[in-house]
Amino acid sequence: MTAVPIDRTSRTRERVQSAFLAALVPWVLARILVATALGISRYLVDHGHVHDPLARVTSHQGLLAWDGSFYADIAHGGYLSLPHPALRFFPLTPLLGRAAGWLGFGPRIGVLIVANVAALVAGALLWDLVRREGFGAGAARRSAWLIALMPSAFVLVLGYAEGAFLACAIGVFVAARERRWVVAALLGVLAGLSRPGGFIIAVPIAIEALRSVRGVRPAEIVRRTSAVVAPFVGTGLYLAWVGDRFGDAFLPFGVQTRANLKGSFTDPVTSISDAVRGLAHGHIGTGLHVPWMIVAAALLVVCFRRLPSSYSAYAAVTLASAVTSSNLDSFERYALSAFPLVIALALVIGDRTWWERSVLAASALTMTAYATLAFTHTYVP
Repeated sequence: MTAVPIDRTSRTRERVQSAFLAALVPWVLARILVATALGISRYLVDHGHVHDPLARVTSHQGLLAWDGSFYADIAHGGYLSLPHPALRFFPLTPLLGRAAGWLGFGPRIGVLIVANVAALVAGALLWDLVRREGFGAGAARRSAWLIALMPSAFVLVLGYAEGAFLACAIGVFVAARERRWVVAALLGVLAGLSRPGGFIIAVPIAIEALRSVRGVRPAEIVRRTSAVVAPFVGTGLYLAWVGDRFGDAFLPFGVQTRANLKGSFTDPVTSISDAVRGLAHGHIGTGLHVPWMIVAAALLVVCFRRLPSSYSAYAAVTLASAVTSSNLDSFERYALSAFPLVIALALVIGDRTWWERSVLAASALTMTAYATLAFTHTYVP
């Protein structure tokens, strides 16, 4: 009678070990490459090859540059000690960073620990998800490598919230596809607390919840409904706190849509046209978005053709959110959150060894270049 649970536990342990082993090597390599980019950027700044006065600040902030400095400051002193723009950074990562800091690292280092551990968990979960979907070991391995080495994946090494959100989002897919609605609900709440658009994960949960709904018992309907609304609950909890402390619950979104940040809602045709004009006039920061929007669109087509509808719907909504703001800065980072695109790329590459190695090498080099541009204040991550 005891053989079955022991055997199940053993299989689970082996699967977890396999997932983390598959994700570990690209995870380590990504951190080596970002450290290399940081060293290059500091050399360029210190020896006068970069003249932007902000480059020195950014390069010496290191892994807590850009948004990482906000998350670190929130973890250290809380929102009340910072100006209102800090409210656009949702609380999950700084809260976890503060908790990690209690172990003796301090909240700032705690944010980095959380971001990097979450990135490793995300890679392992992605490997497991691809295997659960019935794709081969090669597709799972490529997905784990790509999520770590995509050009914009250097932010998973910085003190950003992307790692925590990706871990939650991929975990939601694992749970929802396995009909584990309570787990999906818990992770959905965390996703909603992780970033302004975290509630988008409700879209694939709803699609999965509506599958085979006929004949479902009332208790099961309650569990499915709870999972669908959970991301909004997470977001709502933070907004309720902001409303109580600052008098305006929607202040995080109001700050986010300022012209110097993400910008107001704009139709995607206008946003993309502005990016193309920027490319034509040699504006590097703007022009870099254009080829990646084309790649993302092509991979979205692959998602619709080869992945379940919940995957393609989530990727489509995520990309739509990224291209409907007047400021396309950080498009590549937002697109990274649409992890079904990574799976699609892994499927397109296939089991052709030479093609896989070429894509991974090119992606790793490009990530290093993007990280260097970000550390020298040339590219907004």
